[in-house]
Amino acid sequence: MTNNESRPLTCRLCGYSPLKPFYTQGNRDEFAFHRCPNCRLVNYHLTDGLDQEKYAVVFVDPLDELHRRNIAQNTTHRFLKRWLPTPGRMLDIGCGNGRLLHLARRDGWDVSGLELSTFLAESVTARLGIEVVVADYLEYSPGKDEVFDLVLLRHVLEHLIEPKRAMMGIAALLKEGGCALLEFPNIDGLDTRLKRWMRVTGLHRKKYSDAWRPGHCNEYCRQSFEYLLGETGFELVVWETYSFRPFSNFLFNRLHIGNKARAIIRKR
Repeated sequence: MTNNESRPLTCRLCGYSPLKPFYTQGNRDEFAFHRCPNCRLVNYHLTDGLDQEKYAVVFVDPLDELHRRNIAQNTTHRFLKRWLPTPGRMLDIGCGNGRLLHLARRDGWDVSGLELSTFLAESVTARLGIEVVVADYLEYSPGKDEVFDLVLLRHVLEHLIEPKRAMMGIAALLKEGGCALLEFPNIDGLDTRLKRWMRVTGLHRKKYSDAWRPGHCNEYCRQSFEYLLGETGFELVVWETYSFRPFSNFLFNRLHIGNKARAIIRKR
């Protein structure tokens, strides 16, 4: 997957140019990421090659309480219960194996999902009896009365080239005053900063296969995410960073230095 983007790179969020080189990936530093000094979004230079087909599609039983993927989704569920305890209509975009749909339905939510994978959508429906529509949400046209109290978008935003279009797609699915729960990498996380520093200093360099290409188009921090919200009619309600390790999670929830972020936003 490539894009005819030409150098110098213009920020895909705010249009600022030129951007500042930020870090590289690849054995020869051939994959370049640039940071916008205005909105702080980190833009990957798409002409260097993008691979979004590498994320394997495997169906993990959503009722398997011990599987690590389900345990990871349990943390999102606890966050949801803490901040949005009143059930309503919920749509999970990229719902995967449907674990969160199952947990939310158990809490009283009226749930449905969107999935790009026909295999996953059919698997969820067969296992849980929950409707999952096969569609790209950016192309999906909801019915006149098909709006939701809550939309989930977990580790999808960073893969979408056009940030504003991504958020306007969410807005179209929400009721006025509805909320969205998003999860995505935090480019300013402590361990992410450490890895970049170790690469620059030569203390450690990750080895990549010759066929490897980045999968993320844009990398966000809190500042760039809030800029995006302001441009698309949302307000930030809750922000936290997190880890799947209990002690680190306790720390990151409070100090917001983790390399994964989750947020609840509200449509204004």
